Amino acid sequence: MRKFGLIGKKLGHSFSKKYFTEKFAREGIADSSYALYELPQIEDLLPLLQQEPELVGLNVTVPYKEQVLPLLDALDKAAARIGAVNTIKIENGRTTGYNTDYTGFNQTMERFYPPQVREQALVLGTGGAAKAVWAALEALGIPFKRVSRQENKGQLTYEQLTPEVVGKYNLLINTTPLGMYPDVQEAPALSYKSITARHYAYDLVYNPEQTLFLQKCAANGAKTINGLPMLYAQADSAWHIWSSR
Repeated sequence: MRKFGLIGKKLGHSFSKKYFTEKFAREGIADSSYALYELPQIEDLLPLLQQEPELVGLNVTVPYKEQVLPLLDALDKAAARIGAVNTIKIENGRTTGYNTDYTGFNQTMERFYPPQVREQALVLGTGGAAKAVWAALEALGIPFKRVSRQENKGQLTYEQLTPEVVGKYNLLINTTPLGMYPDVQEAPALSYKSITARHYAYDLVYNPEQTLFLQKCAANGAKTINGLPMLYAQADSAWHIWSSR
C-alpha cells in the first residue's frame, strides 16, 4: 500500500483527502490511500515518517511550509529559491521538498489576469504561500508590493493601504488565511471603497468559495477568483512529482 497525506496544524478545511481519494477511484489507481496528519508542531514529522514507512508523498499546508525546510534531506531548485515547500517526495528513506503552489498560481494567472490587463499587484501576507506568489509574479514580469502586519523595509503595512494606494494596484492577492472557514467574517483590512471594475481580486482561500474579501471586491465591480483552480493545478503537479521515477 502506497500512502500519501497532508501535514498541517488544523486540517478541518482540507480538500486534499477528498480530491486524491476520488482520483484514485476514478483512475483505477490501486493500493493507494490518502490521510490527514495533524501535527501540533513540525518536529512531529520525523516520528510520523518512522511510524508510517509506507508514506511516499506528503502535501504541506499552513503553518509548516517554511518550518519544514530544515527537516528535509533535499530541496529542488525552485523550492530552495522560493524558500517554502508544499510537496514532499519520500523515496528510499530520503525526503525531497518541492513547491507546486508556484506552478498552480502561475497556471491560473494566464487566464484570470491576462497580459493585456496587467499593471501591478498588492500581495497581502508574507508567509509560505506568499513566497510562491512572489516568485510567480517575478517570473510573469508583474511588479508587486508586499503587505505585512509588521513594518519592514520595502513592504507596506495594512494601515498604509489608503484609497490612493489601493487604487494604484489593479491586482489584489490575499495569501493570508483571513476569511477561511470557520472564521468566515474576517477579511484583510484595506480600503474596499477604492476598488473598481478595473481591479482583479485573487484569494488563495477556497473554503468558503466566496470569502468576505472576494464579496467586498466583487460588490465594487472587481473580477474575482478563489483558490480552487490553483489548488487543483498544484495537486496535479504534486501527483506528477510523486508518480515520476
